[in-house]
Amino acid sequence: MSSLTPPPPPPDGRSVPPVREGDERRWHYRRSLASRVTLLTTMAVGLAVAFVAMGAYVTVRMQLQSSLDESLLERADSASLGLCNPNTGVPTKYFGATDVWIACVTGQFAVTSDSLPNIRLGDPEFQVISGSQQSSINTVSSNDHRLWRVAAVRRDSGQTMIIAQPLDSQQRVLDRLGAVMLFFGLAGVIAAGMAGWGVARNGLRPVRRLTSSVEHIARTEDLTPLPVEGDDEIARLATAFNQMLTALSASRDRQRQLVADAGHELRTPLTSLRTNLDLLTQADGPGGAHGLPPEARAELLEDVRAQIEELTTLIGDLVELARDDPMTHVVEAVDLAEVLDRAVARVRRRATGITFDVTGQPWWVVGEPAGLERAITNLLDNAAKWSPREGTVTVRLADGVLTVDDEGTGIAPADLPHVFDRFYRSQESRSMPGSGLGLSIVRQVAVRHSGTVVASASPAGGARLTLWLPGYDRPLGPKVPTGARSPGRA
Repeated sequence: MSSLTPPPPPPDGRSVPPVREGDERRWHYRRSLASRVTLLTTMAVGLAVAFVAMGAYVTVRMQLQSSLDESLLERADSASLGLCNPNTGVPTKYFGATDVWIACVTGQFAVTSDSLPNIRLGDPEFQVISGSQQSSINTVSSNDHRLWRVAAVRRDSGQTMIIAQPLDSQQRVLDRLGAVMLFFGLAGVIAAGMAGWGVARNGLRPVRRLTSSVEHIARTEDLTPLPVEGDDEIARLATAFNQMLTALSASRDRQRQLVADAGHELRTPLTSLRTNLDLLTQADGPGGAHGLPPEARAELLEDVRAQIEELTTLIGDLVELARDDPMTHVVEAVDLAEVLDRAVARVRRRATGITFDVTGQPWWVVGEPAGLERAITNLLDNAAKWSPREGTVTVRLADGVLTVDDEGTGIAPADLPHVFDRFYRSQESRSMPGSGLGLSIVRQVAVRHSGTVVASASPAGGARLTLWLPGYDRPLGPKVPTGARSPGRA
């Protein structure tokens, strides 16, 4: 782990973030994107110009060298043999062009300094003179450090014709060519840098606008979607950001609605509880008459106990709805038939006088035992609440489909789309106990287990609630480890 090196305090007293070791090796990451694009563009154009200039320079140099060599060899091969003296080397002759020298050597006579003044011939020329080679072309230097191109050709008569021409004119052409290429190359690199900067600034303008909008949203928490123009990558990024804003806005609205609805639902039992406690306090206090009659006191205490139970149930439902982290749930293979038996036994103790007709087949689900039991219990409680006294609740479990039918008044068509919403209560249920969260918990558990729950009319005239959960009709293999992710929450 790299350590932090505290930087020296700035002169204005402002705090400076710590410098992490190795940041100097990543200096380019601290540069702006526009400067990086400009730098990369300039470097790319500079390398391209350098390679093109080098290739052009080498090509021109080779072409000039080849033309000069062909000219010297042709002159040496076609020069008049009358220049040759059979006894001595011919004195140097001016060969028509400026600084072009010619010498003719017969036999093994050496070429003297008078023949080719200031030029030091090399081994290739002496091999041609001795007859070892037919011709040679070579670059030699003179005593004044000038470069000469020397061509030696052995003629059929045995004489060797030597022609030397300085490379000054060729070098002047190459120097001018190099200067021109350097000038235009630098101009091209500068123009490429300016063009890269302009392209980077114009191309990143949508990114700057998007950044400004995001910063504005972070400051003001205004989740208004951003305008999207075009269909390029920036537009796709803005569209994805708008989708995130929409989801965030919906989540915030649900949070606010949950808080508002929870406050409204909690206010009613708390107000009633406070009123009853005030009555008990006033009746038993110093200012009370003779206390409440035992029957009235018992009724008030029973009412207080019922309100406390309702408040406890409501808080438990809110906590269950707030459990949205799948890693906190215990996940294992569960037999839904066993969960149904436990839920029916629990509801039977509360709903006295209601008959439960239960038929279930084994169905194994990978999920949360507590959540599944809570959801099935809520379905049975809802059916028992709406069933008439001495009524029958029909429960069937087959192939992962749990059907709960009651003999109540049924669900009005206008209420069907909302029965699973949080705190939703129909007009008929407002006078009955409950918080409107039971069926919401059922839907949350179903979605968490990749299942569904729907409400419809029962053939018996009441309501039918159908819960489907994916699973298997036989026991699974190894048990799913505790703490694994819940199905349907990838």
